[in-house]
Amino acid sequence: AAGPGQGPGAGGTVKTLALVLEDEARRSGSGGGYCSGDTVSGQVLLELAGPLPLRGLRLEAAGRARVAWSESSGAVPGAGTWGVAVRAPGPGPRREAEVRYLDIRQSLLQEPPEGEESLILLDGRHEFPFSFQLPQEPLVTSFTGKYGSIQYYVKAVLERPAVPDQSVQTELQVISHIDVSSPALLTPVLRSQEKMVGCWFFTSGPVSLSAKIERKGYCNGEAIPIYAEIENCSSRLIVPKAAIFQTQTYLASGKTKTFRQMVANVRGNHIASGSTDTWNGKTLKIPPVSPSILDCCIIRVEYSLAVYIHIPGAKKLMIEMPLVIGTIPCIGFSSRNSSITSQFSMDMSWLALTMPEHPEAPPNYADVVSEEEFSRHVPAYPLPIDCEEQLCCPVFAYIQEFRFQPPPLYSEIDPHPTDVEETQPVSFML
Repeated sequence: AAGPGQGPGAGGTVKTLALVLEDEARRSGSGGGYCSGDTVSGQVLLELAGPLPLRGLRLEAAGRARVAWSESSGAVPGAGTWGVAVRAPGPGPRREAEVRYLDIRQSLLQEPPEGEESLILLDGRHEFPFSFQLPQEPLVTSFTGKYGSIQYYVKAVLERPAVPDQSVQTELQVISHIDVSSPALLTPVLRSQEKMVGCWFFTSGPVSLSAKIERKGYCNGEAIPIYAEIENCSSRLIVPKAAIFQTQTYLASGKTKTFRQMVANVRGNHIASGSTDTWNGKTLKIPPVSPSILDCCIIRVEYSLAVYIHIPGAKKLMIEMPLVIGTIPCIGFSSRNSSITSQFSMDMSWLALTMPEHPEAPPNYADVVSEEEFSRHVPAYPLPIDCEEQLCCPVFAYIQEFRFQPPPLYSEIDPHPTDVEETQPVSFML
């Protein structure tokens, strides 16, 4: 459909120039996005009204992290009266930085014959397939923030003689997966803090706060169960709250810029003076947010879960626990099980706040009855599995380890009578 030379009648126009990816869901991110090493395939569609001379049709794929902001105006020494430093009007120096992660170019149209400047593409619809592979080295997750962004795109550029280039572009959503089942993200996080409340030298008493989350890593849509104990020994009425904060950090020209925002929060009940309150798995759902970005040298996106108390007339008491928002959910301790646990009215604080890593075994039935009697009635249970092998099981799997051996069935007729009649009173050890 192409011929050499420009020739008469080669004055067509471009009706349509479009770029279509085969996997549209992955392009938009709804299908999970593209990862390192994935193949990106598609077609460039070109529809012409009449023959058209072309110098080339190329495909470009690029990915960059960019950071830019302007510093506030600084103080100018000696600019004011009596040589006093004053703040100069207008913006200060501009900070910029860029890191490239992807740079690919392909030619989709054959080169013009030697001695010719262009090819003649006949009128009608033309399709130019393309395919390229993303680099194997880790790519940083796509992100758009306050002072910078991480973006990937594919562009088709149509080159024509004596006419400006015409292009069409589509964005790629790239994701760097974080598995929250990794050992570092399965460790629980526990913090505690105390604050004296008072005005000048009149103190009314301390407010103490301790909080725990069962693991460090969670995914979008999960509900984080929060375990906390609040003790109010002050004379004030206090209100405990919890929130997820996102912190964006940008680096350029040796300077840093930070932007912090709350993305989700939950409120507890008022706690009167001299009272305590316990959160036995109070849930806070993670909204759709960007995963944590920890592997880019100029942009970092980090999260934390804060439990804090507003104290009238005093600075609020706050503890923050690091949080990692991942992309691959945890198979074992799912927050679905945790949210189910929090719906029961039973007090689970012993399990959440005081349960040791390796629970101590309960008293054996043999400690209360004779060894002979114990051997007659104890059933042949399989040996318990080691705790370390059950780390990926739901939390209810651990309850089995706390159950006592069942006592023998009750009967008024002694199935094992003794030769000597017992007349002494019987005492039971509880």
